[in-house]
Amino acid sequence: MRIDIISVVPELLESPFNASIMKRAIEKGLVEVHFHNLRDYSTGSYRQVDDYQFGGGAGMVLMVEPIDKCISGLKSQRHYNEIIYMTPDGETFNQKTANKMSLQENIIILCGHYKGVDQRVRDHFITKEISIGDYVLSGGELGALIVCDAIIRLIPGVLGDETSALTDSFQDNLLAPPVYTRPASYKGWEVPEILLSGNFPEIEQWREDEAYKHTKNRRPDLLEN
Repeated sequence: MRIDIISVVPELLESPFNASIMKRAIEKGLVEVHFHNLRDYSTGSYRQVDDYQFGGGAGMVLMVEPIDKCISGLKSQRHYNEIIYMTPDGETFNQKTANKMSLQENIIILCGHYKGVDQRVRDHFITKEISIGDYVLSGGELGALIVCDAIIRLIPGVLGDETSALTDSFQDNLLAPPVYTRPASYKGWEVPEILLSGNFPEIEQWREDEAYKHTKNRRPDLLEN
């Protein structure tokens, strides 16, 4: 998979890809991540990429021209399955979307900034708009990182145990069951005996039952789906 991220402040993006799971995925050659500074595509002497709104109003807007040059340049080199815009009014990101996106070959993520982007960008380039929640951030960079982390970990070979991602919360519209590790007894707090029994069919049934109860208590809305 190749991910191209377009941003006004690409320096916000670099550190998370230099550690942990995302770093290992890149080192294994399972994913390529490229950052593109939108200011590099500006034709202005001050590398301007934003301007005032037509019709007045508070807040600057990212201009269509530098975004067009960046996206068009990338598209001239390869086919992109999705061109994603991170925006508060987009489709709320969830595990189902992450699963689908992890199967794609090439994607572009455009990070919004200021008041957003010229609507013509959304009309003519964007194929999918994503929000990470009902709140507003200073820019789309943090949202883009969340999306990247969620989809990269699903790529086969990224996690040490590929079945791990299949048992995460939300994969089956259920929250994950409780988990325990050593010691089996600590300050009188005991691990459920079933998990120490070695009876794996019963353990799996226990986990399924606990996942259902956990979801019913905390997120009953998931069971409606």
